[in-house]
Amino acid sequence: MALKVWLEVMQQAAAGTGALLGAALQQAQLSLCGTGDAPHGIVLFAHADTALLQALAILCRQARVLAIAAGARPLTCTEQRAVMAAGARDLLLWLPEAVDAGQVLARLQRWQAVAQLLESEAVRGRLVGHSCAWRCLLHDVVEMAAFSQASVLITGETGTGKDLLAQLIHRLSACRGALTVLDCTTLSPELAGSELFGHERGAYTGAAGARDGAFALADGGVLFLDEIGELPLTMQAQLLRAIQERKYKRIGGSTWQPTAFRLVCATNRVLEDEVARGAFRADLYYRIAGWRCQTPPLRERQDDILPLTMHFLRELAHAAPPALDQAVREYLLLRAYPGNVRELRQTVTRLWQRHCGPGPITIGALPPEERLAAPHWPDQQFEAAIRHALALGLQLPCITRAAAEVAIRLVLDEERGSNQRAAARLGVTDRALQIRRKAAACADKAATP
Repeated sequence: MALKVWLEVMQQAAAGTGALLGAALQQAQLSLCGTGDAPHGIVLFAHADTALLQALAILCRQARVLAIAAGARPLTCTEQRAVMAAGARDLLLWLPEAVDAGQVLARLQRWQAVAQLLESEAVRGRLVGHSCAWRCLLHDVVEMAAFSQASVLITGETGTGKDLLAQLIHRLSACRGALTVLDCTTLSPELAGSELFGHERGAYTGAAGARDGAFALADGGVLFLDEIGELPLTMQAQLLRAIQERKYKRIGGSTWQPTAFRLVCATNRVLEDEVARGAFRADLYYRIAGWRCQTPPLRERQDDILPLTMHFLRELAHAAPPALDQAVREYLLLRAYPGNVRELRQTVTRLWQRHCGPGPITIGALPPEERLAAPHWPDQQFEAAIRHALALGLQLPCITRAAAEVAIRLVLDEERGSNQRAAARLGVTDRALQIRRKAAACADKAATP
């Protein structure tokens, strides 16, 4: 697939560097396109002022952006952090008209490879979600899984898909062996050593024969230690030594056995807090957290509730999923899910079990005690967003305008740009929506230097 990228020179002082970079990219057989017409873009600028940061934030909502500062004065560390906070995926610091196309190509090619993996069946078919939080997480996990062999620590609340990410890391890793899963919550102090390292015949009462443990089974593959925060301190010390030295001894054995595997761990505990109170070894924590990621709870990815619902219904129906009546959609969107995606799946399963016949799932499939419950909105997430805006010092006109712009953008995305359908959903006329969109576009243009 040809690598397409757009190049936006934000300030006249960087125009010379922009011309040189554009020529270098074309010479490298990259296809330059209009701004926003490709998933990857380059923003070239000379200095990071407020207008630049505002324009950059808009562009970063449309694509993955590589920011390049090519000004006479190097950016300060504070300015660099501000550029990254605006949404840039990476930042290069160049002298004026000093172009290093290799730096750019390396990043664009990596992003392209990750994007292709994200669109593959190995990812899209198993990890469903379109929300920004979920897509950003998947991008990082895919990149780390496919282009490194680092140990991975996955943290997050129960039911957020930590095991699915572990399976994804295994599928994308260079390791060709099996995925060996060990649930640390099931390990008793008496048998934990055997489960991890195996045992020899007669090592303890009932050990009628030799047995391989997780370290032997994971050789050449991936070892997934689920809920590692539940592991007793005594076993943590033994685990640390085996991970560091990549060899182990069976219980009752006398010889060291080598093993090579990629380690993935998961926990719903905050291990930093566990380390602080002495319940988890600091040296083991730093050993297993070569790279770490945190799965977002469902309340932070509400855009994914309906796509996940249709995915679960498709699995249950083994065919095209039935539609949902508006009352059912409203129920699913406004319901709380303390158990996260796992609880959503159970909820959808109950709806499916009560549904019969052709046609959409109707309000009669809802639990009887919840059919008449009035939906609660604004909910806690909305209030949290307003509280955050107030803490930043934003005033009511700014908050109102931002809420309207976000609502318009989301509805237009869902209606694939149809102004008429978006206006109907928002309860305004086509003309009113056009005026709002034009005003927002003018404001964005004015923010761009």
